[in-house]
This record gives sequence, C-alpha cells and structure tokens, in this order.
Amino acid sequence: MKSLKTQLLLVMSILVTTFTNAQTKMVGGAEMYPTKNIIENAVNSKEHTTLVAAIKAAELVETLSSGGPFTVFAPTNIAFGNLPDGTVETLLKPENRKQLQTVLTYHVIAGKFSAKDVIEAIEKGNGKAELKTLSGGTLTAMLDGKNVKIKDSKGSIATVTIADVNQSNGIIHVVDTVMLP
Repeated sequence: MKSLKTQLLLVMSILVTTFTNAQTKMVGGAEMYPTKNIIENAVNSKEHTTLVAAIKAAELVETLSSGGPFTVFAPTNIAFGNLPDGTVETLLKPENRKQLQTVLTYHVIAGKFSAKDVIEAIEKGNGKAELKTLSGGTLTAMLDGKNVKIKDSKGSIATVTIADVNQSNGIIHVVDTVMLP
C-alpha cells in the first residue's frame, strides 16, 4: 500500500512540475513567471539589463507594471549594443527622457497578442500586419518562413527570437533588434 501511495505522490509531483514549467519560459537565464508583471520578470533577465535601465531612465516602470495588458517586443542587450556608438548613452541622459520614452513605447502595443494572434493578423493582411504602438507609430509584422519579423519605420527588421513569454499584465516577445520610430 505504501508503494502505491508513494508512486501516486511521485506522479502527482511530476504532473505539478510539468504543469508549472509549461507555463514559464527561460529568458536571459531566468524563469519568467506568468504570475509576475512585465517589470517583475524583466529585471531578472540577464539579456535585458539595458532595456530595464532604459525603462527606469524613461520613468516607465509604473506604466509597465500596471494592469495593461501590453504586448512588448523586448530587445536584448546585444540588440542595444548594435545601435551606433553612443546612442544608448545619449538616450539615457535625463534631458533625452521624452525621446527615450518614444523609442521604448514604440516597442509596446496595447493588448495581449500572442505569436498565434500576430501570425493570424499577418495571414489576414495577405502577408503583413500593421501594429499600432503606444508611441503612436506603426510596426509591420510579417513572416519569413516560420519566423515572425517586425519592421520599423526606418526599414530595420527585428526577428522574434523567443515568443509568448506570458506576464500577468500582458506578453513579451524577445527581439534581436531595437526598432526605431
């Protein structure tokens, strides 16, 4: 009898672990929990320290911690590093806060749009979907094979490298390029 009870507990433990892990994703070496908001998760990603510093400098922490929901295309540290020399440092200066806010909110869409939602919009739009950003700009989503690509107003194209990182107040899609309005 003990053996059956032990086996049942083991199976239940495996099921709970599997269910929990299915709802989280690893980003930047950290588990992203769907019960935490965008900021609570982002601060733990080693690949998003520049983004987090920029969000703080732009005074957007409260906004991205609020109820949302938001869809965030989150550029990695490498993406920020690919900008021309001095760009990040210049944007982080207090006198450039408005410009930094515009750049960051250009990566945010009101509402929660999973990769499936974005792909469906692309298919409905005959290969392209226009996404209105919080900054008032437009991003264009398209497919390249199975990869979702996001084109900014300057013509730069970002690839979604990790999709559907669920948050309590929206969803994050990690991208490899900083998009500019």
